[in-house]
Amino acid sequence: MTRVARDPDGPVIIATRSSELALRQAREVAAALAARGIESELETYRTVGDKRLDEPLSEIGAKGLFTAELEHDLARGRVDCAVHSLKDLPTDSPAGLVVAAVLKREDPRDALVFGPQVVSGTGLDALPRGSRVGTSSLRRRAQLLALRPDLDVAELRGNVGTRLKKVDGGQVHAAILAAAGLHRLDARQHVGAYLEPPEWLPAAGQGAIAIQIRSDDERMLAFARDVNDADTWSAVRAERAFLAALDGGCQVPIGALARMHDGAMHLWGMIADVRGTRVIRGDLVVDATAPEESGQRLAGELRGRGAGEILAGLREVKKIPSPQPE
Repeated sequence: MTRVARDPDGPVIIATRSSELALRQAREVAAALAARGIESELETYRTVGDKRLDEPLSEIGAKGLFTAELEHDLARGRVDCAVHSLKDLPTDSPAGLVVAAVLKREDPRDALVFGPQVVSGTGLDALPRGSRVGTSSLRRRAQLLALRPDLDVAELRGNVGTRLKKVDGGQVHAAILAAAGLHRLDARQHVGAYLEPPEWLPAAGQGAIAIQIRSDDERMLAFARDVNDADTWSAVRAERAFLAALDGGCQVPIGALARMHDGAMHLWGMIADVRGTRVIRGDLVVDATAPEESGQRLAGELRGRGAGEILAGLREVKKIPSPQPE
């Protein structure tokens, strides 16, 4: 692939999606650069997933819908790095690209947002039988139905602002969103309740901002080493290794979270069928020297307890809803 010739001493060009949340995340990276005396500029993109809002994501493909355009220009040298929500990135990077750093993690939990119809109670118990709960995530759908099979799970697409408007407008009685997105958009007031781990698990990498670069770009590698948050890095390496070992992607209801507990980092993981009728969970203490191996080991334990059967069943399901980045 022929690369674009650019001034190596010029400003760092940061690729980002054009949603308000994505821009705020990219500005965090720009601020980290500025704190080190490095000038930067944002290059914004509308991806396939952003443009085709009238189609179910499962019908237009699941992999790279919100990242491919950024990665293409990064590989060609048109930009110096791409900033993503880590949970939206496939576990296998394109050849020549690497996730080199993550910023300090925001709250990784999911949050419930209630519509005006919900007037009392906290958490899932606030929702009357038959309430419509909006989400485009199979992971959220499965966990919700496992806990509350009496609820009606409705497909909910759009960025965070659009989803909040749909809740306020009564299209759904409630919605489940990433707490990190609500926090970064200064929308904490919309949180009706947090869904607490380990009983409810987020997506692998949720709440972490990833910096993706070319693997041979020494300038950006040095910057990445400087801004990388070590604790977040260890946690998400374990989570994403667990996800990868289960062949997980947008079409698989998998949750994972690594965090400190009783003085050590623990990893919790789950896999479920799309209806939430079967959920397999596990946890272990993460080996701080080899977090990926810990993630792989937990995946192996779940496979031995039936995760393989769930995966085989999921591969037979056609045109199931896919999650959308926020």
